[in-house]
Amino acid sequence: MATGKNLLFTPGVYILDETLRITRPNTIVFGLGIPSLKPTKGQSAISVADVDGVKISGLIIDAGEISSPSLVNIGPTGSKADHSANPTFLYDLTVRTGGTASGKNEMGVVINSSNVVVDHIWIWRADHGIGAGWTTNPTKTGLLVNGNRVTIYGLFNVHHKEYQTLWNGNGGRVYMYQSEMPYDVPNQAAWMSGKTAGFASYKVTDTVTSHEAWGVGIYCFFRDASVIAHSAIEAPSVSGVKFHDLTTVWLDGKPGSQIAHIINDQGGRVFRNSAATISRQTLIHY
Repeated sequence: MATGKNLLFTPGVYILDETLRITRPNTIVFGLGIPSLKPTKGQSAISVADVDGVKISGLIIDAGEISSPSLVNIGPTGSKADHSANPTFLYDLTVRTGGTASGKNEMGVVINSSNVVVDHIWIWRADHGIGAGWTTNPTKTGLLVNGNRVTIYGLFNVHHKEYQTLWNGNGGRVYMYQSEMPYDVPNQAAWMSGKTAGFASYKVTDTVTSHEAWGVGIYCFFRDASVIAHSAIEAPSVSGVKFHDLTTVWLDGKPGSQIAHIINDQGGRVFRNSAATISRQTLIHY
């Protein structure tokens, strides 16, 4: 890759003792038959410089046994370049912590570069399978976005121990979001965001002035304890931040568990009731 070549992975499991560093613009990394990449020394599997036009597609990224700060890193911290004329694209990626073996990481995907486009990504912390447990396969957040003007089509982000999605950049857009809160929260004390009960799935930080999302579905199945999530989404109440067609669903779980609000303090709770096991609330616009 350093000499300008692209990279094709054929089917298989690739054990990495170094990060795959993409430093040249317009590099293509393509997985044929959905191969798996796994770091072994607590490093990221893939790291991309703040360059134009990189394309990464068709891979599973598995966490290793030594915790990585992130598994996929798009742009270094503090990236400032404008890539609007030639964005980086991420297509059909699965980022996985546990399930086939014990794995650990702080973040799944970190996007520091601006103008990144993502088309279908699934970021999953295992709630079942090999190595799945509250302390055995920890990961705090699936997706952290620091870059501006990042667009995602089909974001599936589930079971991480804190925020599933944490968005710091301006101009973000998400079209279709599906997320389950962690199944295996052991008790409320273990799942507190400061003094707030639980962690929102989708968090847009208070410094953001422009963000928009369409078709946001957030679900809970608090399997192991009766816990409360105060809100499915947290976002600043400013005119440039807009959410459309929001749904929360209580699938199953311990009696008394619930998502109390859809966004901030708005929208009714979803919980176990006598009428049905599945409880649903919707909010059209925020």
